[in-house]
Amino acid sequence: MARGKAPTFDLQRASILRAAAGLFAEKGFHNASMAALAQACGVSKPLLYHYYRDKGHILFDIADSYIDELLAIVASVEARKLDAESHFGELVTRFMEEYEHAQDQHMVLVQDVKFLQQEQATHVAEKQRRVVAAFADAIARVEPGLAARKLDKPVTMILFGMINWTFTWLRADGPLTFRDMAPVVRNIFLNGVRGLMRAESERMPVASGAG
Repeated sequence: MARGKAPTFDLQRASILRAAAGLFAEKGFHNASMAALAQACGVSKPLLYHYYRDKGHILFDIADSYIDELLAIVASVEARKLDAESHFGELVTRFMEEYEHAQDQHMVLVQDVKFLQQEQATHVAEKQRRVVAAFADAIARVEPGLAARKLDKPVTMILFGMINWTFTWLRADGPLTFRDMAPVVRNIFLNGVRGLMRAESERMPVASGAG
């Protein structure tokens, strides 16, 4: 009979992923050996191989589990059935709070997923598209005219450009928290989108349904 997993197996794996994410974020995937990973994780190299067959497997689990956290946030916000603007604002707030505490995982997702095997990369990319689609839908609820002009996805990517790297300049010991900055981002973004739509309407009105 095959021996079952120890009760601490999942906890140890989670600990390994946190430590490995920190090393990958600092050194880069290619510069982190299994020996260095074992040292960073506080385990022996043979024990590390008990949990993960290679560092590519570790990289995949870091990216995949992190995207799952983001998708869980999307589902949690959706379940609250908020009005359109509150829904969008809550998504921005929750994501920025997540970024505050997942800087290493976020860095790995941005810089190292290109080293995944094709099947793994495709799996992660599909989940990333679901996150982007959820934000695009939330933005379109606030400003439905974006989709008609095929601007919903481009402005969504502009939003991610605003929030994805906040941790690189927002100091943990500074006067503002990530939660403090969330409404600032929301207001700048929504006011910008509304201004854009006004300008677009003046420049090129959407054709009416008349034949």
